[in-house]
Amino acid sequence: QVQLVESGGGLVQTGGSLRLSCAATGRALSSYVIGWFRQAPGNDREFIGTARSGGSTDYADSVKGRFTISRDNAQNTVYLQMNSLTPEDTAVYSCAAVLGYRGSFYHREARNYNFWGQGTQVTVSS
Repeated sequence: QVQLVESGGGLVQTGGSLRLSCAATGRALSSYVIGWFRQAPGNDREFIGTARSGGSTDYADSVKGRFTISRDNAQNTVYLQMNSLTPEDTAVYSCAAVLGYRGSFYHREARNYNFWGQGTQVTVSS
């Protein structure tokens, strides 16, 4: 079992930045693909990006160029750096993990992840 805990959310003004962390316990993250998702009130869960164990990443078009996922396997932590934030980025952000890579389209689907954190709220004010 992998337990995931997100942190780093908060309130930021438009144009600001935040860095979210996804810390894992129970198992080493090195073999897991980590996905980041977000969900705003009334909306479906939205894919943000993934990081493979070797560090390669994939991003949704809505965040490409603004968000960056990185991972520190030694610290068992994955990060989501978010820049140029807008009110449309307001949501609960969650990280998720699944063992082994199965292709970029597979990992864009939230249903394909086994382990989830509790989420952290990000609010961007206008």
